[in-house]
Amino acid sequence: MSSAQNDQELLMQLAAHRQRIDEIDLQLLELMNQRAQCALEIGKIKAQNDAPVMRPEREAQVIDRLLKHNRGPLHNQKVCFVFKEIMSCCRALEKQIQVAFLGPLGTFSEQAVWAFFGHSVDVSPVESIEQACHVVQVDQSDYAVVPVENSNEGSVARTLDELVESNLLICGEVLLPIHHQLLCQSGKLDGIAKICAHPQALAQCRNWLRQHAPHIAQEAVSSNAAAALLASQDDTVAAIAGQAAKERYSLQAYQEHIQDDVNNTTRFWVLGKQRTYSTGNDKTSLVVSVPNAPGAVYRLLGPFNQENVSLTRFESRPVKNKLWEYNFFIDLQGHETDEPVKKALEELTKNATYIKVLGSYPAMPEVI
Repeated sequence: MSSAQNDQELLMQLAAHRQRIDEIDLQLLELMNQRAQCALEIGKIKAQNDAPVMRPEREAQVIDRLLKHNRGPLHNQKVCFVFKEIMSCCRALEKQIQVAFLGPLGTFSEQAVWAFFGHSVDVSPVESIEQACHVVQVDQSDYAVVPVENSNEGSVARTLDELVESNLLICGEVLLPIHHQLLCQSGKLDGIAKICAHPQALAQCRNWLRQHAPHIAQEAVSSNAAAALLASQDDTVAAIAGQAAKERYSLQAYQEHIQDDVNNTTRFWVLGKQRTYSTGNDKTSLVVSVPNAPGAVYRLLGPFNQENVSLTRFESRPVKNKLWEYNFFIDLQGHETDEPVKKALEELTKNATYIKVLGSYPAMPEVI
């Protein structure tokens, strides 16, 4: 059978399936526009009542419901991604949300923005975590996305300190796997004379670089995004960076997942001015101080044990301008309005010299 006959046979086998896909696509388009119209009607009601355009807890419930009903073959991660983008597009019909993040463009922080909000938002890269919080406080941005801890490097002190001093609340979280890629213009190592990255990224990919690119010089730069920008301007440069940089600077991946630790993950907080309602799958973050006295920390933990509230994070930070005094940052499972959490917090006030709930927010699905 000739090549032309093979091609014709293939087209005949595909024809019915393609016709069905075309029909389904038209149905999807109609349904998405119906959804968008509902979003517009909801937007009118919210505007009349001065309600926030985005409700993180509602969007979390939508995703959770869809994942529970998903029967495949689409993986939950893909379902989550698709509906995040659909919600983002519909939300933008109500209002284009402004989100600040620790820049520059093309960083994992920007990737965290897309993971939480979808791509239909306006992003504002800023130079510091403090500035990201400030622009939200003065209403120049609706939300800020800031890193709070990394599985390898630990907590981000500037984020914790800023939340103690500001009036912002945690509205959501993003658990972002740190997947480093080797990026360049061609997607090949031929002609590459230099690999650029932030010093931390070079260290996190040390074994892979030693095995696969030992002959190529390495150069530390201010950020992985800066490295990606260099690679986009010079075809002899490769960069270690993430998916956001790949998209932002139109680069090709020679190799994905080149980090030595496959479990490297950074947790981000989404900060805003609104309180979120309970979803049934929430976290609460708070900061507490206790007197410098024997048994103080033991008494601090007692109410959580008594009410069977699970703590997922507990760490101390020195109190600014007070020698040998500490704040304890606590993450727990549950919403501050849940009865066990509410009782534990009420009991906690009896032993604490200072307590501040930083926010109750939906726990992020592990599929993302």
